[in-house]
Amino acid sequence: MKRTHLPLNALRVFDAAARHLSFTRAADELAVTPAAVGQQIRALEDVLGVVLFRRTPKGLELTDEASAGLEALRSGFLHFEDSVRAMQAGQSSHVYTIAAPREFFAAWLAPRLAQFRKANPEVRFALVSDEDADFTEANLDLAVRWAEGPGDLEGAALGEPGRIEVGEGCWIAWPGDPAPQDEGCESPPLTVGDAGQALAAAASGMGKARIPVLLAQSWLESGRIAALGEPAPCRHGYWLVAPSPQWRQKKVKALVAFLTA
Repeated sequence: MKRTHLPLNALRVFDAAARHLSFTRAADELAVTPAAVGQQIRALEDVLGVVLFRRTPKGLELTDEASAGLEALRSGFLHFEDSVRAMQAGQSSHVYTIAAPREFFAAWLAPRLAQFRKANPEVRFALVSDEDADFTEANLDLAVRWAEGPGDLEGAALGEPGRIEVGEGCWIAWPGDPAPQDEGCESPPLTVGDAGQALAAAASGMGKARIPVLLAQSWLESGRIAALGEPAPCRHGYWLVAPSPQWRQKKVKALVAFLTA
């Protein structure tokens, strides 16, 4: 059965005006102007083909036609609220689907997710290795991306953006630093697929690389590799990102707060 297009915003305005019997008080509730309330009511009357309010010396008064539909309308809004709560309850599930670069997951994200799960044992994680995966197609809650910012998404930076030089010898190239120049080396003798491979290659003595500080942090602290100087700022950093609907979920807010603390 084809559903009739409902002017939901105008019906919401009508409900507020009917409760207050005042366009001014309805406007205050809805954070709009009384003129906007009047426009919505007139538009709704045009659609329905009935008059909804009469002006009397005592103020606004509902017409019989308006009173006849008011109870069902308010019941419908209660059903809408129940529906929203049901959908939010589904979103409050304890399963997180997260996309992140593999090397970043291994070096930084995994131990922190383990800490989060220790404090929240009911939590489950599903990891996607393609950080650029489509949120809808992959049903993602969050993604970690090496980028200059969140772009069109909501986002929070993970640490300060910066790179640090590690290892020794000729430069190792990777997509985030594809053509490093060095005296004595006409071109990088080794090119790898990501920052994690560059870090592992440098730690194995295959050259030196410029690596995101956040990625190299645990290796530096454990002594698996040494830094060649202090971190240098850069435009890119690791960002937690998600579209606004996911970003507003209670469970996503909790994990973002934990990872950015």
